[in-house]
Amino acid sequence: MNSNEAASSQGRSAGMRGTGEKDKLRWWQLSLLGVAFTIGTGYFLGSGLAIRLGGPGAVIAFAFAAFGTYLVFDALAKMTSADPLEGSFRSYAKKAYGRWAGFGSGWVYWAAELLIMGSQMTALSLFSRFWFPNVPLWIFAAGYGTLGLIIVLLGTKGFERFENLFALIKISAIVMFLIIGTAALFGVFGDGGNNPELPVSFGEYVPHGATGLWASLLFAFYAFGGIEIMGMTALRLQRPEDAPKSGKMMLLLLAVIYIASIILAITLVPWTTFHPDTSPFLSALDPYRLPLVPPIFNAVLIIAGFSTMTASLFAITKMLVTLAEDRDAPRFLAVRMLRDCPLPAIGLTTAGLIVSVVFSLLVPERLYEYVTTAAGLMLLYNWFFILLTSGRLLALSRWGRVKRFVGMAIIMTAVTGSFFHPTSRPGFFVSFGFLAVIGSITLLMRPHWRHMNKKPDRPKPKIIGMSFRSPEQKTDRFKTKMRAEPD
Repeated sequence: MNSNEAASSQGRSAGMRGTGEKDKLRWWQLSLLGVAFTIGTGYFLGSGLAIRLGGPGAVIAFAFAAFGTYLVFDALAKMTSADPLEGSFRSYAKKAYGRWAGFGSGWVYWAAELLIMGSQMTALSLFSRFWFPNVPLWIFAAGYGTLGLIIVLLGTKGFERFENLFALIKISAIVMFLIIGTAALFGVFGDGGNNPELPVSFGEYVPHGATGLWASLLFAFYAFGGIEIMGMTALRLQRPEDAPKSGKMMLLLLAVIYIASIILAITLVPWTTFHPDTSPFLSALDPYRLPLVPPIFNAVLIIAGFSTMTASLFAITKMLVTLAEDRDAPRFLAVRMLRDCPLPAIGLTTAGLIVSVVFSLLVPERLYEYVTTAAGLMLLYNWFFILLTSGRLLALSRWGRVKRFVGMAIIMTAVTGSFFHPTSRPGFFVSFGFLAVIGSITLLMRPHWRHMNKKPDRPKPKIIGMSFRSPEQKTDRFKTKMRAEPD
């Protein structure tokens, strides 16, 4: 790689993030943002599917998913604290394995999040029909998409203000469920017509056997999706070395409230009453006929889905800018115009989002379910690669190497579990189809990259609103700082 090619996006993208000290984040603010990025329909809805597959034993799947997620973010946070790079996991992949890894990782992430956003917008439209049953779904989808784009155009500070507000609302909703559910458990609202019994044998705890529990792990991981966005935002920490602490506090909070709320839900009503299209927490309170609960929880579902959709929109726009600055996407995508925003990148993301939403509304429901399941698997592939990258860039201690291999084993367990269950098996094959397409494009690009590397160095033109710093200038510092911290 010549010096011009190496002058990538690391340490740049000032238009998408604040650069002054007053714009920096404290560790607890990043934890709060992490909650906003993470709690969404994957938890409020996806947990029901995990319970349907794994039964009450899905609690075990959530515990393993929480631990696996922690191991991934811990590796990402240590790389971030040692050498903060714009593009986060994608930039570290490139530094560890070369241009093909950065190209593939970035585009796999962009495609996966785009498909997931289409699914989220479709779900938001369905939730909105609770109040407006006669309004076409595409009108709701267009409205939510436009509102999300407006928030992204407000810039990083505006985006973070909204996400902090959403985080507080979502945490409050879960706490509200815990309070109301506990009151219902003690008979405050009557018996609700249900007298469920907690499982007392392994067969009752894992009614579909090890295969069902195995398959539920994938959907438990869905509830923790978003840590990669948190890794990108960690660049704005006042103290980059606080990134691991932010992740630990955020994931500890999520693990406690996730597991506590799921245990309460399966205690209030038989788990067999849960339906994949309805939040299990709403189903748990439904027998008690509380008048305000359904509309409040429906509003929370909309807020949760919109929050994670907007966070994904923000993240993949940043990813496009990073790819463009690194010449792994057309360079014009990184040009900043209105309020220093990369409008071409936002435009491409918008076009892709429209196609994804139209696809989700027109194709058969089962087919799109396979595609979105595949997109979730593609996120796990990126998480696996984060752990691979950390082994290449970090001088890990023995315990650090153990954690890395345990994390990879948990992720591979979730991925292979999707293959061995008929519900998620088609999505497994679709995910490999996406990987094959992106991998083929990567192979086709390699001769072009070799040709570019043979060209003599020349000054790189400066694009409006951007400055360039070569990662080669930071190589020595990177190698010096990338040392394992005490585990």
